[in-house]
Amino acid sequence: MTTLWDSLLINVTAATMVPGTVAYGLCPDAAVGIHAGALVYAGPRDGLPAPPETLARTVIDGRGLLATPGLIDCHTHLVYGGNRAAEFEMRLTGVPYEEIARRGGGILSTVRATRDADDDALTASALPRLDALLADGVTTVEIKSGYGLTTDSERKMLRVARRLATERPVDIRTTFLGAHALPPEYAGQADAYIDHLCTDMLPALAAEGLVDAVDAFCEGIGFSVAQTERVFETARALGLPVKLHAEQLSNLGGAALVARFNGLSADHIEHLDEAGVQAMAAAGTVAVLLPGAFYCLRETKLPPMDLLRQYGVPMAVSTDCNPGTAPVTSLTLMLSMACTLFRLTPEEALAGVTRHAARALGLTDRGQIAPGLRADLALWRVDHPAELAYSIGLNPCAATMTGGTLRWRDR
Repeated sequence: MTTLWDSLLINVTAATMVPGTVAYGLCPDAAVGIHAGALVYAGPRDGLPAPPETLARTVIDGRGLLATPGLIDCHTHLVYGGNRAAEFEMRLTGVPYEEIARRGGGILSTVRATRDADDDALTASALPRLDALLADGVTTVEIKSGYGLTTDSERKMLRVARRLATERPVDIRTTFLGAHALPPEYAGQADAYIDHLCTDMLPALAAEGLVDAVDAFCEGIGFSVAQTERVFETARALGLPVKLHAEQLSNLGGAALVARFNGLSADHIEHLDEAGVQAMAAAGTVAVLLPGAFYCLRETKLPPMDLLRQYGVPMAVSTDCNPGTAPVTSLTLMLSMACTLFRLTPEEALAGVTRHAARALGLTDRGQIAPGLRADLALWRVDHPAELAYSIGLNPCAATMTGGTLRWRDR
């Protein structure tokens, strides 16, 4: 070896999350080499080609901690104005989510607050939520628009989402969700709004480089399959990948639609049927499970877990951080809820916030600890990775590494 690595992490147990015969890809007494922001070695310490101090400029003592890939929150609505605590109270008195939306609450109440807020106000309100996720071991976050519903307001949301990555050590992926709700200006004119979205909004924002992917809310209180298909056709023409809020409240066939477009993911999917699962499996579309929304809405219809396993559909897990139905800022809490509510195993849940979450964002350079991938890691004060899903309310994250830079949380 002619070039010293930037750093070498030793004295850790690594849950590499590389698929294989060993649960969690677990490697005791591991070493992880980092150079130029990427992983160059990941394996047993006794497999290093030379003594640690001769391989790297800096040797980092991992203190006997557990190392995992940096966690990936692949479905959030992190940027928004206001809050909806009053609706939380309404739901507790028995008013269903659909009725709240019909009364002008729900998404549209957040639309009003978001339109009224400027960039600085939206950034200031989003940062505490982002900080909570980062403290929880998260190194990559997807952030959707969808609370502006005009070109200027959607642009503002996407601009703020990108700005957050300059304020904190995190990689942000931005998703255009203009088809989230019908704006008040287009009441009773859903097709006309979709025309505007496809002709004006999405092309303009994509041309400005603000959009990494396109999403829609395909539901009875959202947009129809035909309207969603038009959005997807526009995204495809612009070279953008698609994903979908699908089968959350009913089964409209949204999962099959997004699979037909080789979509990245179908999210929520409580009402998904076998045909939809088969379509997702054939397309390689990831199922994104959102136990926080399931919990907050007091849902009882479980996603079809057995079918997803039967057909080998990858299952990601995310917070769905949003003001109305999942004000959640802890991805490790979602590990616990995914296990207790949806009956995932702890290993499935951890894969859901690492390897499969990366796939749900179309990212092939992270989500596992393996040479050639980004040097994004989390270090935990636990003895075994199952403890990350077992504990409720305890944050054992000791440090995170993003792009090769390690930040201890207790220093």
